[in-house]
Amino acid sequence: MSMPESPIRKLVPFADAAKKAGRKVYHLNIGQPDIETPQVALDAVRNFRQKVVEYSHSAGIYSYRKRLTDYYRKYNIEISPEEIVVGAGASEALLFAINTCMDPGDEMIIPEPFYANYNGFSINAGAVVHPIISSIDNGFALPPIADFEKAINEKTKAILICNPNNPTGYLYSREELEILRDIVKKYDLYLITDAV
Repeated sequence: MSMPESPIRKLVPFADAAKKAGRKVYHLNIGQPDIETPQVALDAVRNFRQKVVEYSHSAGIYSYRKRLTDYYRKYNIEISPEEIVVGAGASEALLFAINTCMDPGDEMIIPEPFYANYNGFSINAGAVVHPIISSIDNGFALPPIADFEKAINEKTKAILICNPNNPTGYLYSREELEILRDIVKKYDLYLITDAV
């Protein structure tokens, strides 16, 4: 199977053509920020004085990973810096997670509609996406647990969620997250979360 083109990037030539034709284009195909970059970030880039920008450790800068352990400890989550991998972005981290957890032919359940590139990430790992439909009628809330249980079989290895959901914007409640926690524990599955 070949890697599909990103459905998000596929829209760019159409948007470019519409702009050239003088049409106003609203980019709903990519999560482009519409807020100003914080001044502190711009100043940090502007005032960067290091002469050589080296590659960091492949798991991420140790001092940052250590600070993350301090953050999680506040929530009674004990984790060491060696157990943390910092990626350049969510897509990279998702590729790592899916390729680590899934073998070719394994299935992953994802509430749909979902971020279009999840299909490509799954294909990259040889995994099969099993979508479970969420409904606009209830604001794209978590589908009923019975739908998940009907979809789980011997090939199911993971459930993937995006919270808040892309593209619906739905934010899962604590109760819904606890339901997901319980089902992944019951069936010994991975819960992969794409969360900001």
